[in-house]
Amino acid sequence: MISTNELKNGYVIDYEGVLYTIVEFQHVKPGKGGAFVRTKLKNLASGAVVDRTFRAGEKLTRVTTQTSNMQFLYQDGEDLVLMDNESYEQITVPAGNVENVDLLAPNTDVQVLIIRDKPFRVELPIAVELVVSRTDPGAKGDTVSNVTKPAELETGATVNVPLFVNEGDKLRIDTRTRQYVSRV
Repeated sequence: MISTNELKNGYVIDYEGVLYTIVEFQHVKPGKGGAFVRTKLKNLASGAVVDRTFRAGEKLTRVTTQTSNMQFLYQDGEDLVLMDNESYEQITVPAGNVENVDLLAPNTDVQVLIIRDKPFRVELPIAVELVVSRTDPGAKGDTVSNVTKPAELETGATVNVPLFVNEGDKLRIDTRTRQYVSRV
């Protein structure tokens, strides 16, 4: 338990049975009445941001979190099999907990947020390098950078790439925006 006077940005709290991370907080001492703490909380499950006000000194349940570097090994049905880089222990995580899972290639290092000894969220690296498995051939002179065509990557994901990209090219893809960054 922590007091509202001890809040810090990034703390994870259990409020009314839901896990929230503190995005922003402000201690307010009005001229009349008791002090209070105005907060913005982000729901870890849905991503929704809500405003909550707590009395000064009110107790909240802080949840300890841990991040672990793991390596994606393979997909087993609807689950991903990950291996801890330090202990070599393998865990399974539902593929639904991973955003842009179709950009995840075997042997990719990922960050896993662990809450209450259970994997909660898997974060991909900012950029991944993948090989183009299928796309329309590029013609000589196709160097215009603002015109794109679809390309299927080795993981099955489809992204838009410039006209000069051919099958077999290795590309760097931004996992946050699903956009082509460069050829490798």
